[in-house]
Amino acid sequence: MKILLTALVFLPLFGGLLLLPLGGRERLARMVALSIGFFELLLAGSAWFCQGNLPTVPSLPGFFLFVDNPWIEALGIRYTLGMDGISLLLVTLTALVTVIAMLLSWRSIDRRVSSHYLLLLAMEAGIIGVFLALDLFLFYLFWELMLIPMFFLIGIWGHGRNHYSAVKFFLYTLVGSLLMLLAIIGLYLIHGSQSGSYTFALSALLGTQFAPATGLWLYGAFLLAFAIKFPLVPLHTWLPDAHTDAPTAGSIILAGLLLKTGAYGLLRFGYPLFPAAARTLTPFLISLAVVGIIYASWIAFAQKDMKRLVAYSSVGHMGFVALGIAVWTPVALSGAVLQMVNHGLTTTALFALVGMLDERAHSRQISDFGGLWGKTPLFSAFFILFALASAGLPGLNNFVGEILILLGSFKVSSLATILAFVGIILPLVYTVRLIQEVIFQVESHPLELADLNSRELAVLAVLALGDIYIGLHPAPLLAIINAPVALLTGVAP
Repeated sequence: MKILLTALVFLPLFGGLLLLPLGGRERLARMVALSIGFFELLLAGSAWFCQGNLPTVPSLPGFFLFVDNPWIEALGIRYTLGMDGISLLLVTLTALVTVIAMLLSWRSIDRRVSSHYLLLLAMEAGIIGVFLALDLFLFYLFWELMLIPMFFLIGIWGHGRNHYSAVKFFLYTLVGSLLMLLAIIGLYLIHGSQSGSYTFALSALLGTQFAPATGLWLYGAFLLAFAIKFPLVPLHTWLPDAHTDAPTAGSIILAGLLLKTGAYGLLRFGYPLFPAAARTLTPFLISLAVVGIIYASWIAFAQKDMKRLVAYSSVGHMGFVALGIAVWTPVALSGAVLQMVNHGLTTTALFALVGMLDERAHSRQISDFGGLWGKTPLFSAFFILFALASAGLPGLNNFVGEILILLGSFKVSSLATILAFVGIILPLVYTVRLIQEVIFQVESHPLELADLNSRELAVLAVLALGDIYIGLHPAPLLAIINAPVALLTGVAP
């Protein structure tokens, strides 16, 4: 089964190369790309049969799939991949969201089709690599691989100020990435001087000792890179622009997957490598998380563009994830991991719905719509469902993640928990306003809009089933998360 991890990483990358010779054969390019995406989803699904049926790796407790081979031995760089319950959920989410992004690009992308799908597949390979890499050099390689396809997706197929937004996204993430690279090299040299073994292996670097100031500087560099990807306020300003000007598939990948890499990096690498520094900066991170939750929700009130509204709501929801990681308790961390999955499903659906409206009406302005319930009942029903899921309605998925984060955070910081609770109330208000104005309010001028077609219906139905299932029965996913979270926090399950 070791080949499964390698296949998950490299199938999208090398499979995407099959698109290069297709040129102008657009339909064939779409079919080949979608076939690769579905096969990747099947591979991710097969990993679920391994979880619980394979023994964990003795040297890496909690990991049931593991591959470790020499790569650049002179520098201590190895090809090391591993999968535990956390990465299993995020890899599966990545495979699913990528297929959805492909399906939603079926009609909306009508130029350079082969290149568009190739970049989507390259993005998928980089993101899955981030979720599986257990060598810091390999992790950084995949981390940078994600940057390039998204830059071109926004710059080529975006609209509005797409070139400005693409460059802004590139510069923000590049600065954080370069500082993290310096910290990785510093960690490598410090560990080598202490042990005589120069390596980038996460398992070896976990025991490295630092002077307090050194640990703070190194952790600060990691935290900055991850905070930009979250993104945490005030490092969030690239996100609304990138979302607004990106094509629908780009917005879906950004919100559904790319933001999760920052959260994953913090819980997999940041806290475990620098526990003392992380504890020192916990109040700072909690403050950033709470400010982001309230600020983003408040700014969302003022948005007239639906895409920007959903973008700011993403900043707020990821603030909950940051709070769950910052307090570092088993309940809150489980909620944070689950909320990453929840946010991926719900925000993917919301950006898909906004993209469908934009395709039909060539507008995303809230004021241009109204009365959709009488014209497009299927679309309206899904719009209401996912909007309420995003607002944290009990019985739907976001509520479960948020309540776990609040419960796990209360003992660490009751004030932060109370303030974060306000961040649950505010989205409910602007969500109800959005539903009222778009779905039920009398339209300002008549629009002829078609209801969902079979492709769109299938995409939204899958996401809706995920939202409802997790909202009503989260126990199976929490059981998968339980052991890795217990190992990370050092608390027996």
